Amino acid sequence: MNDIVIEARDLVKSYQMGEIEVHALAGVSFDIQRGELLSIMGPSGAGKSTLMNILGCLDLPTGGDYILDGEHVSDLSQDELADIRNRKVGFVFQSFNLLSRSSALANVTLPMRYAGVSNAERKERATKALQSVGLGDRIYHRPTELSGGQQQRVAIARALVNHPAILMADEPTGNLDSKSGREIMDLLLSLNRDQGVTVIVVTHDPEVSAQTDRIITLKDGVLEKAV
Repeated sequence: MNDIVIEARDLVKSYQMGEIEVHALAGVSFDIQRGELLSIMGPSGAGKSTLMNILGCLDLPTGGDYILDGEHVSDLSQDELADIRNRKVGFVFQSFNLLSRSSALANVTLPMRYAGVSNAERKERATKALQSVGLGDRIYHRPTELSGGQQQRVAIARALVNHPAILMADEPTGNLDSKSGREIMDLLLSLNRDQGVTVIVVTHDPEVSAQTDRIITLKDGVLEKAV
């Protein structure tokens, strides 16, 4: 198995704003090793969100090549992009993005519905995922009955349930108090170190990035440094 899970080669993303062409990314290249814990940092407008959208198969680059877990992504159709996104990427967002009227269990089963998994297996896998993030006794609680930190744990369980190649966390502690934020980072660290999950954290918080193995810093759409 290839030890490189992400290969980004000269990624370019341009937008046309009236008569002006804006380069959100201007030739970004790097690799991410399988099992790595990495953060992406940079000021507002640096290209972090654009890069995350491409790495997470939410968008395609204007130029360059992106290979995710051995599959070339750059020239896929929208349907093919949706398929690889569901198979290869787990997302954790700052705002949790949970269905408020559905239980934790129902929220975690959602990605498996699109993958054609049977009802019995969906319930079994979702229950195990919730147990793995410390919510085995909260599987039938709705988001409104859970704390912010618990809601983010549900989101992490949902992201992991299809065994993705990468877990992408966009400001995962941004809406949490400091204690809950530390607990979520501890959980991500544990998933990475104990289960070998490849985790990419997009953050502006140096305390968060300091806990990762490597930091990619963007500025004005270019890779300023990778340490």
